[in-house]
Amino acid sequence: MTLVLQGIGVDAGIGTAIGRVVMLARGNIQVEPRMLDHGDVEQEVKRFLHAVEEAAAQLRKIRQQIPKETPADILEFIDTHLLMLEDKAISEAPVQLIREEGCSAEWALQLRRNQMIKVFEEMEDAYLRTRRDDLDHVVNRIMGILVGERKQDPWDIEGHIIVSEDLTPADTIMLHHQGAAGLVTEFGSPMSHTAILARSLGIPAVVGAHGATTLLEPGETVVLDAGNGAVLCECDASTLDFFCHQIQREQAHRHSLQALRHAPAITRDGEQITLWANIELPEDIATVRESGALGIGLYRTEFLYMNRERLPDEEEHLEAYLKVVRGLEGLPVTIRTLDLGADKPCAHHPESTACINPALGLRAIRLCLKETAIFRTQIRAILRASAEGDVRLMLPLLTNVWEAQHARAIIDDEIHNLQGAGVPIDPDIPIGAMLETPAAAITAEHFARLFDFLSIGTNDLIQYTLAVDRSDDSVAHLYDPVHPAVLQLIDHIVQACREQEKPVSICGEMAGDPRYLPVVLALGLKTLSMQPSALLEAKQRIRGLYWWKLRRHSARLLQDDDPMQIQRQVAQLGEE
Repeated sequence: MTLVLQGIGVDAGIGTAIGRVVMLARGNIQVEPRMLDHGDVEQEVKRFLHAVEEAAAQLRKIRQQIPKETPADILEFIDTHLLMLEDKAISEAPVQLIREEGCSAEWALQLRRNQMIKVFEEMEDAYLRTRRDDLDHVVNRIMGILVGERKQDPWDIEGHIIVSEDLTPADTIMLHHQGAAGLVTEFGSPMSHTAILARSLGIPAVVGAHGATTLLEPGETVVLDAGNGAVLCECDASTLDFFCHQIQREQAHRHSLQALRHAPAITRDGEQITLWANIELPEDIATVRESGALGIGLYRTEFLYMNRERLPDEEEHLEAYLKVVRGLEGLPVTIRTLDLGADKPCAHHPESTACINPALGLRAIRLCLKETAIFRTQIRAILRASAEGDVRLMLPLLTNVWEAQHARAIIDDEIHNLQGAGVPIDPDIPIGAMLETPAAAITAEHFARLFDFLSIGTNDLIQYTLAVDRSDDSVAHLYDPVHPAVLQLIDHIVQACREQEKPVSICGEMAGDPRYLPVVLALGLKTLSMQPSALLEAKQRIRGLYWWKLRRHSARLLQDDDPMQIQRQVAQLGEE
């Protein structure tokens, strides 16, 4: 009899895997208190510092083994842990405890970890929970060295399903390059490190599968069904045969999608849909070109500020932007100004995550208008990049007209300054706003008058509208892109843009999800920006739909207040 273990699926374009279980022990190492003789204290300090150095050496070795073509954002997960090893909270605070309390290095490290975890637990935001995971990963690596445990990553895992309580970024990257067929973790959410990396690396995974390390046996053959967030064990021959054919179908489907790279995204009744890509790094341009995207609808620029000791200067900004603009060879590039704060902190401005709920605090445009020197540096670089291509500037997380007017005044001032200095720019650069809060959506007509274009950021719009933290697996089921309130807010934005004759796009994950594409089109959106990996699938879906049939369903879709009935309507739209 087949048993099913349920979790949260991470479908990275490869939804199914079959393999034998390899169990990885990655739990926290616990130690007992041990006090030192007075003469042993300094030797214990040296032992601790050596363990920190060895942990850093291990991570650097792993980083060197990663292929050069690996995207930079993936490497940053390991870089973050290297930076944490250099942080005084980890590298120096335990030394002080050893000297003051006369305790062992292991006990000092555990005491320090417990102190830091207590602080994290008192703050209920997604970013700090993620930082707690980072802390555990780093502390466990040091602790393993101190207690004499050989920290060695597994090698005999090609074609296997890896099962663990959790995986560090280093684990996940190395497992991928060693040929793991799939990943199963007891903990995690769709936005956890494991999920983010699995999606980026193209590994099917199921996270948040509670009890996986207890219920699954090393060596047994399991089926990982990422599409349904399930792990199947004790499968009979017919079940295994079904999923083997499923894997073959997925491989054939991925191959067939490549034929659509240069095909237009046009509905069966002739409506042209514009598909753009979302990127985070200049290195993503190769993937964008391979996907056949017609431009960049969202270039996130936060990577320039993260995991570094100093703020980026204007020339660093310009260099990054020009790589993208030149790489697109005339296609439009929409650069969003920095959205730091919440789950994307800036070490130079810790107050952006200092409040109890940083998602509601000093972040994005709020931080820019407080720290205008940082904002102006980026604005100047974007304006200078506009001289070499079709560049558009977009502001994130606006909630009121005052923010928009203040930001526009700064941009206009920098345009005037650069023109006065004879610096080449596009003085008519399109300036847009990203609407991702209920406040902005409800007052969309005001923003449509103030800006040249609007973009709907559904990730935050859904989260703020429904008061659901997407990174928390205990409430992830409440994150509903087709909730009546969400649909009505999107429709209101579209209508406001139509009345003001301003273009509008959608750039959240909803845009690239095949389940919701019919809904997005039914609401009248014709410009969609998504992850490059989702673009060909979306194009194929669009080419099988009828625009005007979907549009006729919009009124009924918006009038229904029953979420279950709306879900049924969504399914029917997809079938049509």
